[in-house]
Amino acid sequence: MSLSSNFIDRIEIFIKSGHGGAGSIHFRREKFIQKGGPDGGDGGKGGDVIFIGNKNISTLYHLYHKRHFMAHDGENGGEKNSSGSNGSDIVIDLPIGTIVTSKTTGKILAQISRHNERIVVMQGGKGGLGNSHFKSPTNQTPRYAQPGLPGGEDYVIVELQLLADVGLVGFPNVGKSTLLSVVSHAKPVVADYAFTTLSPQLGVVGHKNNSFIMVDLPGIIEGASSGKGLGLQFLRHIEKCRVLLFLIDASSRIPVDDYQVLKSELLKYNKSIIGKNFVVAISRIDLIDHDLLQQIKKDFKKIGIDIITISSHQNRNIELLLDRIVNILY
Repeated sequence: MSLSSNFIDRIEIFIKSGHGGAGSIHFRREKFIQKGGPDGGDGGKGGDVIFIGNKNISTLYHLYHKRHFMAHDGENGGEKNSSGSNGSDIVIDLPIGTIVTSKTTGKILAQISRHNERIVVMQGGKGGLGNSHFKSPTNQTPRYAQPGLPGGEDYVIVELQLLADVGLVGFPNVGKSTLLSVVSHAKPVVADYAFTTLSPQLGVVGHKNNSFIMVDLPGIIEGASSGKGLGLQFLRHIEKCRVLLFLIDASSRIPVDDYQVLKSELLKYNKSIIGKNFVVAISRIDLIDHDLLQQIKKDFKKIGIDIITISSHQNRNIELLLDRIVNILY
């Protein structure tokens, strides 16, 4: 599953349900009958605001150019006890894993968890009763009908939560996309420059009768927690992952320092993140010699980290990496 390059994962929109139609004040007018009885019809119900899960979309880009969503009002009642038509609902498609929150109250209005799930987040106003309902022995000609009730309106925050088991964490261009393409059927863009991944990529990984979802998030850089680079936009998605897979490039800088910077950025963003289960993999070991690899192992052993050394291009130790992840997940 690959996300659109037009990746938008959080947006504010305005929603409004329809007003109920007014009940009618009307009296029969028949030949040879001077004063007919009341026959005012009821007003129609206002349209609802409905969110529906759609597995075929994976971003909120479709909401970017249209931010106002309004259901139709119910029609007013008519003569001869004819009721007004109900207002049409407004139905908004959302990706699986989307949360809708009221900007006014902070209350969660909807959580979309499956395809075709329909959630009415704002009901339309009830239509008013026509004057035919108010006839009584003491009031044969009621000149009163109910107005329709108003609908609701609110600004809401629509936020996509990436639902993944394993989150790939690393600097730009360390081989995250390559690893994802090797272990799953995802086809992310792979190239030798920073920020190749501009939007998250999801892949389903199958291993020894188990499967899990892995997400490749855009590379974090030092200072990401304060808004530098692309990291801040996607750090919050890491919170939802059950396991973090730190991917460190063996051939660049000092790998143990890279790990410490990544860990520091996560802690600055949210201290609870680092409490998650994690695995540290040293990638691209095919690009370094034996002595340097042994030094990297010693450096991580000093800080109590049991690393796995891998090469995605040569498919070295990929099975061991997946074994460790599966053992944590299951």
